[in-house]
Amino acid sequence: MARYTDSVCKLCRREGVKLYLKGARCESPKCAIKRRETPPGMHMRRGKQTEYGERLREKQKLKRFYGLLERQFRRYFQLASRSTENTGEALLSLLERRLDNIVHRLGFAPSRAAARQLVAHGHVQVNGKNCTIPSIILKVGDRVAVKGKAKSIAQVKLNQTAYTVPVPDFLEITGSEPPEGRVTRLPSRGDVDPRLNQEKELNEQLIIEFCSR
Repeated sequence: MARYTDSVCKLCRREGVKLYLKGARCESPKCAIKRRETPPGMHMRRGKQTEYGERLREKQKLKRFYGLLERQFRRYFQLASRSTENTGEALLSLLERRLDNIVHRLGFAPSRAAARQLVAHGHVQVNGKNCTIPSIILKVGDRVAVKGKAKSIAQVKLNQTAYTVPVPDFLEITGSEPPEGRVTRLPSRGDVDPRLNQEKELNEQLIIEFCSR
């Protein structure tokens, strides 16, 4: 399986905003973008950003925030473009309903990367069945629970103690022993992780223009 193996802090520096890829570390003075705000690589004088570059950076920001590879992102865009809803909102809804994102936003893992590992290692169940695929898209009513083993529960409890995140309105916590949550409705534009818009409001229209060219 392809995956990004370089330093993820370089991604934040390249986009010029925090992407919160390392959980609690991103809130500490160790955050790379706080110490070095310049993009990685040789620091040559850069010209004015083109329209193409502006759209590319917006797409890369969204893709990297959710930890996707280019092929995955294109697949989600194709699904969203076939929807009868607004393409930008449909795309964000799909990304918010990924299992790894749901596990993170329920507070079971401090970051999406940690959530992917939690799922891939078999610590999570969906509707009572074991699931090791972080990329599956959940539907309304689907239940996500930590496997009822002591090791799985202890890992999630440790994560919840070390790093807390507010649970969005489209999710609800339905149990604590073991930790469990449920998708109550489809996420809207307002349910998107607020940290994505913390530095600069995401402009999904630019992403649609880039991917539709």
